[in-house]
Amino acid sequence: MTATVGSHAQNNDGDTLGMKEKQLEGVTVVKQRQGTTRINSAMNAFQINKSELFKAACCNLGESFTTNPSVDVSYSDAATGARQIKLLGLAGTYVQMLTETMPNFRNSAAPYSLSYVPGSWMKSIQVSKGAASVKNGYESITGQINVQYLQPEDEKGITVNLYGSTMARFEANADGNIHLNERLSTELLLHHENEYRDHDGNDDGFADMPKVRQWNMQNRWAYLGNTYIFHGGVALLKEKRCGGQSEKHVHDTQQPLYRIGIETDRYELYMKHAFILNKEHGTNIALMASGTLQEMSSVYGLKHLNINDKNLYASLMYETNITPQHNISAGLSLNSDNIKETPDTDAGTQNWTLATYKNRNNETTIGGYTQYTYTLGTKLTAMAGLRLDHSNRFGTFLTPRMHIKYAPNKVLSLRLSAGKGYRTVHAMSEYGYLLASGRQLNVEQNLKQEEAWNYGLSAALNIPIAEKLLKLNAEYYYTDFQNQAIVDYDSDFNKITIGNLHGRSYSHTMQIDATYEVLRGLTMTAAYRRNIVKATYNGVRMDKPLTSRYKALLTASYKTPLGLWQFDATLQLNGGGRMPTPYATDNYGTLSWARSFHSYEQLNVQITRWFRHFSIYIGGENLTNFRQKNPILHAHHPYSAQFEPTMIWGPTLGAMGYVGIRINIGRM
Repeated sequence: MTATVGSHAQNNDGDTLGMKEKQLEGVTVVKQRQGTTRINSAMNAFQINKSELFKAACCNLGESFTTNPSVDVSYSDAATGARQIKLLGLAGTYVQMLTETMPNFRNSAAPYSLSYVPGSWMKSIQVSKGAASVKNGYESITGQINVQYLQPEDEKGITVNLYGSTMARFEANADGNIHLNERLSTELLLHHENEYRDHDGNDDGFADMPKVRQWNMQNRWAYLGNTYIFHGGVALLKEKRCGGQSEKHVHDTQQPLYRIGIETDRYELYMKHAFILNKEHGTNIALMASGTLQEMSSVYGLKHLNINDKNLYASLMYETNITPQHNISAGLSLNSDNIKETPDTDAGTQNWTLATYKNRNNETTIGGYTQYTYTLGTKLTAMAGLRLDHSNRFGTFLTPRMHIKYAPNKVLSLRLSAGKGYRTVHAMSEYGYLLASGRQLNVEQNLKQEEAWNYGLSAALNIPIAEKLLKLNAEYYYTDFQNQAIVDYDSDFNKITIGNLHGRSYSHTMQIDATYEVLRGLTMTAAYRRNIVKATYNGVRMDKPLTSRYKALLTASYKTPLGLWQFDATLQLNGGGRMPTPYATDNYGTLSWARSFHSYEQLNVQITRWFRHFSIYIGGENLTNFRQKNPILHAHHPYSAQFEPTMIWGPTLGAMGYVGIRINIGRM
């Protein structure tokens, strides 16, 4: 008979939440599992587990980094609700997004992709900083974020997650799987969300955030054989965003109401085949392929933009351990983008200068890579990789990357990285939300391929104090662009220009963080990060606008001894930064807006009560109730050149409360 020590609070996977079991002489010892763990590799990478995701409402991927000191998520504008990740002080376009190691959410999906992955669908998230592995392509410049979904072969059963907030947002999620036999299983993931109320916190008659309605579904299959493994599936998404002007405070009755609407239909198909040739040496061949189609129809007042975005990706990979110390990996890849961007050039009185915009956005890139890893016990790991790719638009280019990890003892580990990355810019697909601005939008012809070097150095220490570990981490990253697409707000106050870099553009990022279990069950993390991000605008090197210069974070998580109650709190302090260059609005020199924005703080709190087959959580976000006072400039005159909803540097919504329930059916 087996005795059990510890608690068995369940998560919605049916696993013991945040627990790690170890069998020893008939006794099961239950140990607290950390929500964020460092991945044992040469790269500076960490994994966010389910237990960490449960510390916040985590309704989607964009809300999964609330408690993380390294990744920021912010809104790009107030009109469309486009959100972006920031890593190493730079925009999320320089982070390669992966789903289960396959590139995804590129081009037109980038501005809104953080809402395309429901939180309850995720099993874990892996984040790699700096130059990443060459296996997944050449597009990673500041890092990679890989989403691992729930798997068909996981414990069978059904999970339901219901969520509601004081912002009139409702979500319903469900996931379930069936094991057809010991090798074949299938899974269905369902998601629906609906915001049924306009958000106009400053009562200016213009929605501070759009209403979003989304339907999302995935069907996934898995076959696990002795020498052959298959994963595949299909995904369908339909989303509608509605915002803009209401009838309140309408001053010009001669103009129609300024409406913003974005409708998206997205279809995905993927498959992964793995052939195990030699288990002893880890020799295997993998074939992966995916296809996506995203159709978007956008309306910004009198402006219209339609996008048809097709992508095909395929990769053939071979890997083997020649000896326990030597690993070699090699592969071939194909990536094809076919993007049709159709702006409406009959916009009449609008400040609309895209009539001459040429959407030469068909690109096919074929390439290959080889990567070598040397491992000397636990002390030294060195990894070097090289890619050679050829694009029908940009010719042939090389992508070298290198990582070294040195751990002289159990206390200290050092990591060093260097590598190059490239990225093709699809201006209207990625920056279409800028059409909401009243300024003229100019896209420079023949945008170059973005190109940058990234260098990183990090040190991690595990210091024993009072029979517990104090985990310290310090890191520095430098990103230097050779080519970059610059979004220029500064050169002309009547225009926003997307053009090639003429001068220098770089970022320095320094971060230090510490984690320690202060009391039994109470773990705290403190972090501070400094960003120095500069680029050249019209011949002048300046701080990048709308970018915080620093961030400080303090998190506390407490779980009662029996694991029935959990309390989580996160306090953020976001530093100030530069605003785009203002202009004088009158003869007295009155500026259109301030030259800089100030720091602000945010507090998030959540309480969770765990039961055997369900859990209830209640919490609040932005409890400091800070919000940008006027996120939309000249909201009363949306058809004027001064109308500006894209200069967002802080939250646009105030304090928000929420409540939710997770229910397990048929899972232990």
